[in-house]
Amino acid sequence: MLVRAWLILRAFALSSCRHTSFAFSSSILHTTPSRTTLLYSRTNPSTIDGPPLSSKPDYSSIHGPFGPLLDRFLTILFRERLASRLGERQHPNEIIIPDSSRPYHDFMGIIEITHAMNTQYTNRTAVQILAQDTLISLFPSFILDRYPSWFAKPFPEFSSKMCAYATMAFGTWLMGECEVNDIPSGEKMGVLVKRCRFLGESQCASICVNSCKIPTQNFFRENMGLGLTMTPDYATGECQFAFGVLPTEEEEREARNTPCLSRCPSGGGLRSFHNAAPEREEWLEDLNKLALAQGASCVLMDD
Repeated sequence: MLVRAWLILRAFALSSCRHTSFAFSSSILHTTPSRTTLLYSRTNPSTIDGPPLSSKPDYSSIHGPFGPLLDRFLTILFRERLASRLGERQHPNEIIIPDSSRPYHDFMGIIEITHAMNTQYTNRTAVQILAQDTLISLFPSFILDRYPSWFAKPFPEFSSKMCAYATMAFGTWLMGECEVNDIPSGEKMGVLVKRCRFLGESQCASICVNSCKIPTQNFFRENMGLGLTMTPDYATGECQFAFGVLPTEEEEREARNTPCLSRCPSGGGLRSFHNAAPEREEWLEDLNKLALAQGASCVLMDD
């Protein structure tokens, strides 16, 4: 009863927020019918400005060591696998999310459907699983079946260095300029992303954490048998990869509690939206009914 009373009081506080529409493009707006529509509010006034837009790199001119043709191929491949995963329903509670109308080599197409994924799912764990599934689909099964026992476990330091170089070589198209560097646990076992393209284009800390950081860490730990800690710096746009290092509970809590970016398209709304785990659906229904009864227009979801 005390918990329910607290939730009702929180609903009263949220019901006074102003209503704002939420979408990255008109194509996404027109392809998310019947399911819930996200209406959000700025619930946390503390924000981070992020790096200045005036110093934003020209990512189209930044390429990995194998050149622009491979980067273009990887962009198309990732987009195809992401769109394929979001376009199928593997479980009854999953939502079909249509692809972007942008060309497959257009990086912003990836941003649009990632944004749609984050706005359609209230449970951040579901978003993390979808992103991890996409990563799994990029690798042949024989690599994922054998890498943990053949490399990661018997040769952890060598595996960490190999993954660091592979991430730099094949991830530049996604992250922007990056370099292999030393970390406290070993030489050449880290990757420093100097100004992350994915974060810079999405401008959302929630998307960064739930669509990139956590699923990538989970992928390396669960599917590659190798620890990975990713530490994004939202003030500078940098991100430090540390292979062979498992994240601590404190580090993961700090990542989830980081302030929103001031330029976030949702104004911080995705953070509240993703906090709505399945077991809290009753609270969401109460909030919706209460706000509608009061004539307010700011609710987290409309049925």
